[in-house]
Amino acid sequence: MPDLLWDDVKDFFDPDLMGALPDVCVAGTSVEDWQAVFDLVGSNGWTWEYSVGGVAGPLPAAAEVLSRPADAETVDLRVWPVPAVLAIFRPMSADEIDFDVDLRELQGQEGVDVLCRFLAALGRRLGKPVVMTAEGDYGNPVLGFDPSVGRVVLLADPLGVQLPADAGRDW
Repeated sequence: MPDLLWDDVKDFFDPDLMGALPDVCVAGTSVEDWQAVFDLVGSNGWTWEYSVGGVAGPLPAAAEVLSRPADAETVDLRVWPVPAVLAIFRPMSADEIDFDVDLRELQGQEGVDVLCRFLAALGRRLGKPVVMTAEGDYGNPVLGFDPSVGRVVLLADPLGVQLPADAGRDW
């Protein structure tokens, strides 16, 4: 059975309501957590591309990526968990793993399932919550992987009303 049903969450997948690129985040992370993400990307067979300043290259160790000077070229790790869905990680700080997904690529039940599997894979590997918010609305998660229940759950009502704390973990 799917973690979430399209009819229940379609508003959270509407680019006009959420912004085309909602923010996905894992808070309270470390260099080791970033390395676990890098290892997960390599071990899952996902297609990926690592680039520095737009130039593709091999994926270095997370410690090397995160020790770069603040004024260094932008780093992107582009990951395709399935061919038509892209997640873009931007390793800037060890304290937080954040990435964007494009809601236009995640329509219908299949899109919801792809996102849920991806968030769950990350959350299980890290043992931490993975939450999604509307683009630029970092304080109000709408859905996320809850490690205490081992699946993706709603964290807000699709009609805009915050769900009670017992509907999911209090993030």
